[in-house]
Amino acid sequence: MSEVKPHSLLIIGYDNTVASANYAPFVLHTHSQILCDTVRYTKAMKANEAKQQFLEYIEIERGRAVKTVENYDRYLTRYFAHANIHFVKDINETNIREFRLWLNRQPGTHGAMKRRTQNYYLIALRAFLKFLRKRGINSIPPESIELAKVPERSLDMITSAELKRLLNSANGPDEKSLRDRAIFELLFSTGLRVSELCSLNNDIDLSLDEFSIRGKGDKVRVVFLSETAKRAVARYIKARKDMEDALFVNVSKGHSNSSRLTPRSIERIIKHYAVKAGITKKVTPHVLRHSFATDLLSNGADIRSVQALLGHANIATTQIYTHVTDAHLREVHKKFHSNGL
Repeated sequence: MSEVKPHSLLIIGYDNTVASANYAPFVLHTHSQILCDTVRYTKAMKANEAKQQFLEYIEIERGRAVKTVENYDRYLTRYFAHANIHFVKDINETNIREFRLWLNRQPGTHGAMKRRTQNYYLIALRAFLKFLRKRGINSIPPESIELAKVPERSLDMITSAELKRLLNSANGPDEKSLRDRAIFELLFSTGLRVSELCSLNNDIDLSLDEFSIRGKGDKVRVVFLSETAKRAVARYIKARKDMEDALFVNVSKGHSNSSRLTPRSIERIIKHYAVKAGITKKVTPHVLRHSFATDLLSNGADIRSVQALLGHANIATTQIYTHVTDAHLREVHKKFHSNGL
C-alpha cells in the first residue's frame, strides 16, 4: 500500500483494507454494504432471539418485576406458537388478527376469555414491537395494534360495617391474632399492595407517622400510619419470639423456624377472618386497598392525592374509585340546581 500523505483521513474498509479520503467511491460502496448487511440481519433476526433481548431489557433497564417478565414471556410465546413465528419478519397484521380471533374463542374462568385478559397479550406484543423499533429492527408499527374495549371495571367492595367487623375479628391476645390484626390495620391505614406488605421488615420506625415503600416499577412512595395501625404493629412486634428480619412471619404451631409470609398466605388469613366476621362477599387484600381509597375520597380527598398514595402511575387507574363521590354530587345538585331534588 502506498504511503498516505500527512493529515489525510484513514478509512477502514468493510474488508479491513485501508484507504485514504481520496477514495470516495470505495467509501460509499463499503458504507452501502454495511447498510445492506444490517437490513438483511434485522429482517432475518430470529423471533426468539429478539424476544429474549426484549425480556432482558424490560427486566434490567425498565425495572419490571420478575412476574411481569414471566407473563410477557408466556404471552409472546403463545403468539409465536399460534402464528408460527420464527423470524421477526413473520410478524404481520394478518396473523395478529387471526391470533386475536383465536384468543376471543378460548375458554375462560366463566365462559370465553375476558377482553381484559386478551388485552394482556396485546399489551405485551405492542411493547415488544416498540422495543424492536427502538433497536432499529424493522417490523409492523406498534400503533397498529388497538386494544379491545372492555367494560368498566367493577370493584369488590365491603361496607363500613363489614370492614369494622373484619378488623375486630382478630381480637385475641396470642401472637397469631396480634399479627393478623396488625396486617388488617396496616393494609387499611396505608393502602399497601399485598406484595408490598410482605416485603416489609421489622425495623419499621413506629415513632414516625410514615415510611417509604418500593412498589411497582421499582418506584418509591411514602405511606402513612394511623395511630391505630401503629399500636397494632407495636403490640405484635412486642409479642414476637423469633429473630426473623421480616415484619410478618408465620407462627404455626410445631414449626421452630419462622419464615416471611407470602401474598398467598395473607389471602388465606383474610379469607378466614372474613368468614369469621360473617361476610359472605369475597374479601382479599386488594379489597382493603379499595376500602382505603374509597374512605379517603368519601371524606374529601382529591383524586391526585389518592393516586400518589396508592402508587398508581396512571390517573385513569385511580378513577375507578370516583363512583364513591356520587353522594356528594347529589348534594351539590340539590344545593345549586334551580330545580334541585
